[in-house]
Amino acid sequence: MVIMDKQEKFTALLENIRSLYNVGSIFRSADGAGFTQLYLCGFTGYPPRKEITKTSLGAQESVLWQYRKNTQETVDILKKQGVFMVALEKQATSILLNEAISKKLIRTPMCLVVGNEVTGVSPQVLTACDIIVSLSMSGIKESLNVAVAFGIASYFIKHGVD
Repeated sequence: MVIMDKQEKFTALLENIRSLYNVGSIFRSADGAGFTQLYLCGFTGYPPRKEITKTSLGAQESVLWQYRKNTQETVDILKKQGVFMVALEKQATSILLNEAISKKLIRTPMCLVVGNEVTGVSPQVLTACDIIVSLSMSGIKESLNVAVAFGIASYFIKHGVD
């Protein structure tokens, strides 16, 4: 089953994002950064929803999207199609995103995976990803809002890898 056009270099997968406002914000950042497709997986909400439209400002019309219930199956299909899977998750084995870009550890076509606001990317999806990257944090908090983190990472990836 083909779920990705070979022309698409930058896509993203949202796993179990509970806030529709975060989903809308990710649509808007994806559009601005030049990501062409979003895979909305698990219990992630999908258009049409007024909360998504409010924060996406119409980007849900310009960024292709698919709702796919089974995240792991979607990851497996993308990998079989040669898509490089990049999880954005802070953990002991993650590599700072700027280092991964400067060392050319990320290749295209690629899919940036972001996870649930509380639990992050699921362990089984992390295991299936080709690389796990994180953003450098300087404050007391260990992470950013998922939509903010996606926005930062998508711009760094798009302009650092393209």
